[in-house]
Amino acid sequence: MAMATPMAPRSTFAIFLILLLRSGHSPAAAFYLPGSYPHRYRPGEALAAKVNSLTSPSSKLPFPYYSLPFCAPQGGVNRAAESLGELLLGDRIETSPYRFSMLKNATAFLCRTDPLPPATADLLMSRIDDAYHVNLLLDTLPVVRYVKNLAAPGVFVRSTGFPVGVRADDGEYYVYNHLKLTVLVNKPRNGTTRAEALMATADAVELISFAGGSKDGGGYTVVGFEVVPCSVEHDAAAIKGKKMYDELPARAAAGCDPSVVGMRVRANRPLVFSYEVAFVESGVEWPSRWDAYLEMGGAKVHWFSILNSIVVVAFLAAILLVILLRTVRRDLAQYDEHGGEAGLAPQADELAGWKLVAGDVFREPAHPVLLCVMVGDGVRILAMAVATILFAALGFMSPASRGALVTGMLGIYLLLGFAAGYAAVRLWKTVRHGDSAGWKRVAWRASCAFPGAGFAVFTALNCVLWYNGSTGAVPFLLFAVILLLWAFVSVPLTLAGGLVASRVGHLEYPVKTNKIARQVPAAQCSPWVFVAVAGTLPFGTLFIELLFIMSSLWLGRVYYVFGFLLVVMALLVAVCGEVSVVLTYMGLCVEDWRWWWRAFFASGSVAAYTLGYAVYYLVFDLHSLSGPVSAALYVGYSLLMALAVMLATGAVGLAASFAFVYYLFSAVKLD
Repeated sequence: MAMATPMAPRSTFAIFLILLLRSGHSPAAAFYLPGSYPHRYRPGEALAAKVNSLTSPSSKLPFPYYSLPFCAPQGGVNRAAESLGELLLGDRIETSPYRFSMLKNATAFLCRTDPLPPATADLLMSRIDDAYHVNLLLDTLPVVRYVKNLAAPGVFVRSTGFPVGVRADDGEYYVYNHLKLTVLVNKPRNGTTRAEALMATADAVELISFAGGSKDGGGYTVVGFEVVPCSVEHDAAAIKGKKMYDELPARAAAGCDPSVVGMRVRANRPLVFSYEVAFVESGVEWPSRWDAYLEMGGAKVHWFSILNSIVVVAFLAAILLVILLRTVRRDLAQYDEHGGEAGLAPQADELAGWKLVAGDVFREPAHPVLLCVMVGDGVRILAMAVATILFAALGFMSPASRGALVTGMLGIYLLLGFAAGYAAVRLWKTVRHGDSAGWKRVAWRASCAFPGAGFAVFTALNCVLWYNGSTGAVPFLLFAVILLLWAFVSVPLTLAGGLVASRVGHLEYPVKTNKIARQVPAAQCSPWVFVAVAGTLPFGTLFIELLFIMSSLWLGRVYYVFGFLLVVMALLVAVCGEVSVVLTYMGLCVEDWRWWWRAFFASGSVAAYTLGYAVYYLVFDLHSLSGPVSAALYVGYSLLMALAVMLATGAVGLAASFAFVYYLFSAVKLD
């Protein structure tokens, strides 16, 4: 692919702005920013498909493609360059023997394997039982298979990849050894696509060249890649003496019918592989070629559910806010009527509740270091989530760049170490009434707490993957790189944030704290019961999106409606803050000044419901999940996700409650 020289900053910004404004026409239109452009193939130019790891919806252990007896390319297997995100996701992209020429339809022989040893045959049958899929890639596009929907005749279901094989009704195993490949190509009108025309405006026209293109803009772009897998018993006479890429007669693959199987898997018997390819011109333009992958099933139901959830949650939040404001204003008005500046003692009977705990409301909470560390980590996780979703919604994390989302999340998380250190030490200094002694301990623990928990879970699960020989296991070198990034990027930034927070002025409380703590009256009902129930309302904003996210993570479905997710995230933050404020006010009204931890867990309790939903999803939607290893992976990552949700939402709740309490006691003058 030809390289483009750097553009002038002004022209780069103008091109980016134009493409961003055009992103509303197509889900994929915003993905192709300056520096990303199509490869143009001339007729007869070679195309080479690549293979990714074998994956299964039943087993969460990806395995190398060549762990099964498939044909290897003539020049040997070579690994493609992979990003950090691809390695963390378990992608292992390698060269394949599937090669063909642009616009040249062909039927070719690949190879005849050696007789399968019994262990290899058993392994192949085991992978078929576990519904493992082969994942081919051509010009970064995953191969797509269309299958008839048995529940709705005439409707086809689209999925990426194709099964390794099938187990027939007679109990025999058959491998898909012949592929009918269709490559959809597009020849731009007048030589260029609309995206290329936009990219070649102003002074950039002399700076961008398109690979394989000519002065007249000739060449084709790949806009689709489809497959029909077949199990064919080849005629021995037709393949006798054939070498790789030798042409097969059309009748050799005449029995290619997905509903009919022929190549049986048996020990001490070889397998024969072949393929045919056809090129079809398509009206789909290159900027829109990802649309077919990004369309989510049940779009109308998805949109209606999200909008319905937004309306209901916004309505409930408005009711809570109105009730809260009216109640607080009434209390303040009663206080003014009784002469607030004269003190509270003469009107103790009339002025009960939150006004009596003024001398204790800002008392240092129990386990202040732990609270500060959890809030610091929560701020970091929340900021990372918002930044990642925002960049993804704007199209900066393209699905064409495999692993870009995970790589972006990791990079943003490391850089936000400064925010974690600042938030943790700032809260520490606040609860200590301006005393910053011990801030280094707080900042250090903030840099180690959640990363340490995540690394422990990740290491344990990675050992399981290593033991099973899965490509999902992170290589040792990458492990070392992640540790170095944490030690030399995350930790210094966290300590730097703590240092800045320790040197800025502290927040003066509006009331003084008594030396002796006030006794808390006995409650008829434990306040932690209300804390546990409070998580239902934030969970109501999240559970619909959670279904689609879980389907994306564990069922291999594409999730790319980040615009909706950004709106849901904003609603979640608002509702978490309001729920926490309501529970804090209720506690103060019964003269319970111990609000710090309850404010954190009032919104953080949504994590318990998230974890409960993960268990529900495992039982009712992942019933095909096979083996204890897959279950261990699911449980481990679900626990880590619930912990992250608790820290992020808890930080929101505590921040909202602190602002409310500070405002409440700043509005009155107490002696």
